Amino acid sequence: MNDLSTAPEPEGERPARLRKPDWIRVKAPVSKGYHETRKLMRDLNLNTVCEEAACPNIGECWSKKHATVMILGDVCTRACAFCNVKTGMPRLVDPMEPENTAIAAAKMGLQHIVITSVDRDDLPDGGAGQFVKVINALRREAPDMTIEILTPDFRGKMRAAVEAICEAGPDVYNHNLETVPRLYPTIRPGARYYASLRLLEEVKSHNPMIFTKSGIMLGLGEQRLEVHQVMDDMRSADVDFITMGQYLQPTPKHAKVEDFVTPKAFDAFGSIARAKGFLQVASTPLTRSSYHAGDDFAEMRAAREAKLEKQAAKERREA
Repeated sequence: MNDLSTAPEPEGERPARLRKPDWIRVKAPVSKGYHETRKLMRDLNLNTVCEEAACPNIGECWSKKHATVMILGDVCTRACAFCNVKTGMPRLVDPMEPENTAIAAAKMGLQHIVITSVDRDDLPDGGAGQFVKVINALRREAPDMTIEILTPDFRGKMRAAVEAICEAGPDVYNHNLETVPRLYPTIRPGARYYASLRLLEEVKSHNPMIFTKSGIMLGLGEQRLEVHQVMDDMRSADVDFITMGQYLQPTPKHAKVEDFVTPKAFDAFGSIARAKGFLQVASTPLTRSSYHAGDDFAEMRAAREAKLEKQAAKERREA
């Protein structure tokens, strides 16, 4: 990773594509659980970000029958330089998607589910209504299951969209900043960094008890102090959980990997994030938004309960 004190290499001296180090390699998915999860998604006509975004953890997660459902179709109206999801004109929203998502969650026996979506700038509400329907269907089918959502920025419709989704009551609201603000014009050109921060603030404004979560990718050319500033910005927005993972180039047409960040460097970033006050931190090369989401949620909830109990004890002593 570039440091502010280190000048970047001249473009001609950098390899066209860096060789993937050993710590980022994963086994091919071959387990029985993987194939069962894949068949279930196909039978219910559901999309997953695991497949569409070419997640390196798909073999591990699907073998445990954990999958992140991607609603609102598999075609995105944006064209971010890091994302492998198809871009174009989306199809009509599937009216059976909420019920099929709930059926899939029940069949997999999930205790915690993650729901994400493509960007749908073509819809009047940006797709917020479908998130609400999915959350409601999941609550009916499995009332004890905790629900985590990962939404787009709802460009131009953010306040109404966030209000509607918060009223539906997800347990975790995730919206990823993805990268440092300097890289937005090339990496995330359809979005605005401070608009995404405002979205996370809006969630807490509507319901302070909903956990908020956000993540960034490393290896896109960001500088160390820029990452620290993103952490500070997230904490200013009262974000509870930060994820940091290695960016991997999906195809030669996408933004190239500028740097493979070492596990030691990820550990260092994680330590800094914890010192800044995040309730939960996930910082490894293979970290993704929904990787180990259920376990992380349980730890985050326990951390908040411990924090609240500590505050209550302090108030009792001072009374």
